[in-house]
Amino acid sequence: MPRKTPPLSHSTVTTPLALSQLHIRLQFLEKSHQSLLKQIKRKRTELNNFVEQMRIFTTEIFHKASPSFQKMAELDQDIHTLFEEIFTTRKFGKQTFKNIEAVYLQLQLTGIISQKTNGKQFSTELDELFDNPEPESDFCRETAKGRYQHWQTQESVEESHGEARTEDKRKIRETFLRLAEIFHPDKVKDSETQTYNTEIMKSINQAYQEADLARLLEIERLHQVGEIIDLNSEDDLTRKCGTIEQQNQILLTQYENLKRELRLAKNTHVGTMVSDSRKAAKKGIDVMALMVETIDNQINVVSQIRDFVKDFREQKITIKEFLGGPPTLRSLDDEIMSDILEQMLSELMR
Repeated sequence: MPRKTPPLSHSTVTTPLALSQLHIRLQFLEKSHQSLLKQIKRKRTELNNFVEQMRIFTTEIFHKASPSFQKMAELDQDIHTLFEEIFTTRKFGKQTFKNIEAVYLQLQLTGIISQKTNGKQFSTELDELFDNPEPESDFCRETAKGRYQHWQTQESVEESHGEARTEDKRKIRETFLRLAEIFHPDKVKDSETQTYNTEIMKSINQAYQEADLARLLEIERLHQVGEIIDLNSEDDLTRKCGTIEQQNQILLTQYENLKRELRLAKNTHVGTMVSDSRKAAKKGIDVMALMVETIDNQINVVSQIRDFVKDFREQKITIKEFLGGPPTLRSLDDEIMSDILEQMLSELMR
């Protein structure tokens, strides 16, 4: 009598339906995966392009407006020095002294000149610009807070999702180590391959430092070193689906971080000016020329104020005339003067 073959357990049977469902799921996940990679690439390009526009804009401001800012800084210092000389060399009654001091304070509060506290002038961005004339220095300080800080920012969010973030970092590290194992220059002997692997490792290291899973996966795909699976194996398909699902979650986080970084860049002072200048350019307005013209107009006003204070120091005008203010300011209507003071405050005190 022939021996019966024992039935296979349910766990070892792979039905065509189960494989079909896994194929559909894998196809869906891979489609989502490719879509996320494309979105990340576009958003990264958009961010890098905007950052480059900020750098170019800041450099252009430095070169075109630097002489004007330097002149404004000199006038600012001249006025402070003149008031110091007035307070130390002229003799006034108590009330007159307070009135003159009030004029000095008003010039500071309106932003016509920089502020002093306890006899020491406030440090301004203008001072820093000429102490260290690096065109993009201010831009770098503003944007560095947002560039490639995927895992260190938004502490409150990170605290509430600490375990997920740790898992994300672990998955990124796993991908990094897998690629490093393949492309580490020490793994090969011939110099040509070592040079080739060294260049790839530079990209791998940079992507890892920036927590850029998309870039790591792109390197993996480009060099065709991904995991090979058996499409007829339920275990392989299940494992592959789980891996892609986890990767997609990390890629989605990376995409959201890129969007956040772009918003941050656009909301900086330089970023706002870049956005405004692009809108103005569409209307045929040269924002850079307008800025320089505005600064030059401010210089003319501040120059006359400086001369007015100088005349008072040299006793060419009376105390009454001085307390009445310079003719330049009196001749301007309130609306124009308000605009000038607001712009001065923005340039000198921001």
